[in-house]
Amino acid sequence: MLLGAHVSIAGGLHNAFSRGEEIGCTAIQIFTKNQNRWSAKPLTDTETAQFKQTWQNSTISAVVAHDSYLINLGNPDQDGLQQSRQAFLVEMDRAEKLGIPYLVFHPGSHKNAGESFGLKKIAESINILLEQRKDYQLCLLLETTAGQGTNLGYTFEQLAQIIELVNNPQRVGVCLDTAHIFAAGYDIRTEQTYQKTINTFDQILGLSTLCAIHLNDSKKELGSRIDRHEHIGKGLIGLDAFRFILHDERFQDIPKILETPGKEEDFKRNLDVLKSLI
Repeated sequence: MLLGAHVSIAGGLHNAFSRGEEIGCTAIQIFTKNQNRWSAKPLTDTETAQFKQTWQNSTISAVVAHDSYLINLGNPDQDGLQQSRQAFLVEMDRAEKLGIPYLVFHPGSHKNAGESFGLKKIAESINILLEQRKDYQLCLLLETTAGQGTNLGYTFEQLAQIIELVNNPQRVGVCLDTAHIFAAGYDIRTEQTYQKTINTFDQILGLSTLCAIHLNDSKKELGSRIDRHEHIGKGLIGLDAFRFILHDERFQDIPKILETPGKEEDFKRNLDVLKSLI
């Protein structure tokens, strides 16, 4: 099973693999650069080769990249939008060069310009970005959000609207975050509500679009629209939802990544809880 956590790249991108192995990951998620900065020094051939070689020699099967939280592809401010698009191109270039198949990103925020405007602007941004990198193998994954503030992507319908406006939808997929969908109002705590939520996802987006899952419990209640992650089994979602996901054969080959609070030792403890459910 592809199971792991978001790990640090401190000291070099290649160090992510040893950190993942130490806590028992078979899949990891990383930032390919400092996520609090817009720009980054270009990757050197040495860095790229070291990353790929370390990956090849490791027990980590899957790697997923996540973009910077600074980026907003739905920004109504033209200068801010251009800065976000340029920064996202950098994220795409780095992930592609490293051979990472998926780049996860939060769709964007309309910043009071309206939902319809925001969804169209996000799709427009994706089309422009994909057009500028026609030959890339990289797949962009829209992450389900909690819907805090003016953030978009908190309903499956919103994600479907974005994908419908993308000229090359085969180059786009979805990353489902358990804490985010719960905060957005999708219940997964019982067998019945879990199946209902997954069936709804399948009807609206299609399970073929689901390429990654973030496993996080939630500090906030169902439908709160507040994004606060909690340790597995310690939040308001509870253990059963994660048992359902881990036992769902449809998701066997999908990377499942922890983004729970804390550091490596906390991730290991959460991974051990998840493994006990299998």
